Amino acid sequence: MTQINGRPESTQISLEWQTEPARRPDPRRKVMLLFPPNWTPTMPHLALPTLTAYLRQHGVTVIPRDLNAEVFEHVLTAGYMAEAVEEVRRRFGPGSSPAEEMPPPMELVQFALRRGPWLARQVERAKAAVRSDAFFDGPVGFRSLQILMDCLQIASLPFYPANLHLQSYEAAGPVDSSRFLLEGVRDPRHNMFLDIYRRTLLPDIRREQPAVVGISIPSMAQMLPGLTAAYLIKEAGLDCHVTVGGPHISMLRDVLPDAPQIFGLIDSAVVFDGEAPLLQLVDAVADGRDLAHIPNLIYRHGEEIRVNPRKEPEKIANLPMPDFEGMPLDLYLAPRLVLPLLTARGCYFGKCAFCNVGYGEPESFSQLRAQQLAEQMLTLHERYGVRHIFFSDEAVTPRNLRDLSRILQKEGSPLRWGGCVRFEKVITKPLLEQMVAGGCRMILFGLESASAAIIDHMVKGTQLEHMSRILRESSEAGIWNHTFFFFGFPGETLEDAQETVNFLYAHKLYINSAAMGTFLMERYSPAHRYPHSFGVKRIIEHPDRDLAIYFDYEVERGMDERMAELVHDRFLESLPNKRYPQFYVNDVYRFLYASHLGDQGLPHPPWLVPETAG
Repeated sequence: MTQINGRPESTQISLEWQTEPARRPDPRRKVMLLFPPNWTPTMPHLALPTLTAYLRQHGVTVIPRDLNAEVFEHVLTAGYMAEAVEEVRRRFGPGSSPAEEMPPPMELVQFALRRGPWLARQVERAKAAVRSDAFFDGPVGFRSLQILMDCLQIASLPFYPANLHLQSYEAAGPVDSSRFLLEGVRDPRHNMFLDIYRRTLLPDIRREQPAVVGISIPSMAQMLPGLTAAYLIKEAGLDCHVTVGGPHISMLRDVLPDAPQIFGLIDSAVVFDGEAPLLQLVDAVADGRDLAHIPNLIYRHGEEIRVNPRKEPEKIANLPMPDFEGMPLDLYLAPRLVLPLLTARGCYFGKCAFCNVGYGEPESFSQLRAQQLAEQMLTLHERYGVRHIFFSDEAVTPRNLRDLSRILQKEGSPLRWGGCVRFEKVITKPLLEQMVAGGCRMILFGLESASAAIIDHMVKGTQLEHMSRILRESSEAGIWNHTFFFFGFPGETLEDAQETVNFLYAHKLYINSAAMGTFLMERYSPAHRYPHSFGVKRIIEHPDRDLAIYFDYEVERGMDERMAELVHDRFLESLPNKRYPQFYVNDVYRFLYASHLGDQGLPHPPWLVPETAG
């Protein structure tokens, strides 16, 4: 077979996604992109690599800063931990007179003073173990991750009740309140990021002098850390335009103009897809032009907050491959490098009543062809040596699952991959087996409920017979099955919830892990936009939570929020213990554990089956 660039001719892959060559950088057009804590620090988020690729393609100098990874690296050091222990001793230890209105519980203080010095000596070794094959050694990996979690708890104590942990950041107050945010960004008693950013971020901004600093905020937990960076830039009088963007900012687009005080911290906000608007913003700032022509932009003009018209969503096939150059790929807390990619933008189904995909706008779905996607994966493999790709999509289409698996199998299956998949009739046993042959090691299924009535009510579009078959056939093919489900969708009864529990236990041999919770009434979801269609009597909005994206509600029938929480807690209490729970902490750890077991020829342990001793 003829070889072209080292690959068989029949699998030669199109490079059409590389739409145009990069322009020469212009020194006036420099951007620093920030990704603040907290996001699970086990792999990069796609926000910075996606924006970086687009801007660099158009000649903009980009400095990406994954502050999330940097903060964890900074905190989880012997020096920082020793300082934290001494601060706990000074403020809360024997002989101190705590001035805080809410000092931490004494048992936490005693734990910090007793174990803190030892943990400070162990933290570097534990961090190295989590980043190595030692993570897969059950006792070693468990002990190492526990050390890191204990260190984060102690490091957070001086800022109590704020708490930084692996999965999230809990501020000392409600981050959906503009009043709290304006106070919290300047509160050294409860905001640990003020000191860290002053040490590690501000000197670099002064040195680099970017024209624009862009802060990506995909989640609510990142609001205070992200706006803290903005506050410090303004406080220091640094001459740069500060803009924010990301999914969480897009969800706040209708309420941000009503919170003009937030624009004392930032100059603008970009909503929805940000590539083209951010490029135009950089050009306008560099040239001193007005911002009125920039789509998707909310900005202050004098005393007025202006909202510009929105542009058509960008098609993913027209965008360059995410650019990870400059990302701290050695800082992520995982035993293998995992890089994220998207196969598509949007959701090809896009009707689920609990989901706010599209954020209330008409759904726009576009996807890469499998050939383009495979080329991106193989390029990352060649460039960084990465062997694990995690698709961050809402759901990978069956066509891409089929075609991508064929291409990668012909390439020798050099990569392991996983992502979200819907329970579709066309997901057959031969397809699942082909996916495994092409490198698939984990699928995340949105089960949500196993009550046929609730599945129909939430417009999930799945059927129990296919859910049952696919779980069994996927497991038999050698795929780690992860499921999402929740209790309390409006109208769900205890009997409906029991059907979900019964289904899970009936399929316990085929489910390897799960993420469970209770229904959240999220801004712009169909249930939020059309509450009466889903049996919701009233959505409760609290005036002091002016930046809320989640709301309390009252239902016409079925379980209320309190009962749903009770069902969730009772089910959680019934779960069998895991000897080595570190493998189940987050998606990356599950994915890498599944890949490790598959490479070793070992079976995947069922989630709901008690482990045997030995």
